[in-house]
Amino acid sequence: MRTTTLGSTGPAVSALGLGLMGMSDLYGPADRAESVATVHAALDAGITLLDTGDFYGMGDNELLLNDALRGRNRDDVVISVKFGGLRGPDGAWIGFDARPAAVKTFAAYSLRRLGTDHIDVYRPSRVDPDVPIEDTVGAIAELVQAGYVRHIGLSEVGADTLRRAAAVHPISDLQIEYSLLSRGIEQTILPTARELGIGVTAYGVLSRGLLSGHWRPDRELTAGDFRSTSPRFQDGNLERNLALVEALRGVAEQRGATVAQVAIAWVAAQGADVVPLVGARTRERLAESLGAAGLVLDQGDLARIEQAVPAGAAAGDRYAAYAYAHLDSER
Repeated sequence: MRTTTLGSTGPAVSALGLGLMGMSDLYGPADRAESVATVHAALDAGITLLDTGDFYGMGDNELLLNDALRGRNRDDVVISVKFGGLRGPDGAWIGFDARPAAVKTFAAYSLRRLGTDHIDVYRPSRVDPDVPIEDTVGAIAELVQAGYVRHIGLSEVGADTLRRAAAVHPISDLQIEYSLLSRGIEQTILPTARELGIGVTAYGVLSRGLLSGHWRPDRELTAGDFRSTSPRFQDGNLERNLALVEALRGVAEQRGATVAQVAIAWVAAQGADVVPLVGARTRERLAESLGAAGLVLDQGDLARIEQAVPAGAAAGDRYAAYAYAHLDSER
């Protein structure tokens, strides 16, 4: 597994990371034993970057990661944690909290659930509209000074917020959705991150499963599955998006690869400062994703991919309207 660094100031990590969200939340039921086995398989394959959030399964995801890392060398992994998402007992989303006192409280609980004395990269999941980003980053900087956090990251912020945050403390990376179907960061956010020496950890590289090559239009979603409200999975939009996937499949077959592998490799090809996070929940899907690590796309491949899935070709927004309102990156 090739390694890189998160930006100019961040830690060394594997060129592919593993996102754990779906093992606890938002994509329907998951098998806990298989989830732990998948984390183990990722570590054995050389993946060192593990991404979680304190609100994934209301703490369950951090506890799962604690279980998966038991008996492993803590210093061999880089744990990235998002915080600030507020949820009710029924799982409903009820806002974001990034006040300095809340930042430190969230961190204390995450450290306990993870069973570790430090978090490698700590980041607010969204910008709190009631708290200046300078105050939030300043609070994390105090945790860095105290040794509880090693690096500061951000998530789904726009270029202006990125600049304001970086003026307070070095930012290792920006976690943001980036895929063949979600290319909004290319206009101003990605150039700004590069100017500031901030890396990108790209989530949603398979667009919530649309670009996996395995999605069927008749698939039934369980209650609480994020995709049941995602515009790209709604009638009309879904069929148009799956047509793009079939065009991409033609490119993949020419390379002897799967659709998912080409989609992941495309994100990786956007720069050494871009680290794709794969959301595999099973060892089978992880093995397929790992195949992208050795797939090098040349200029001809990239041109054919662009023709199959042009920028802006996706049907439907990446989030529903209520969630869009909380995306600083879309302002």
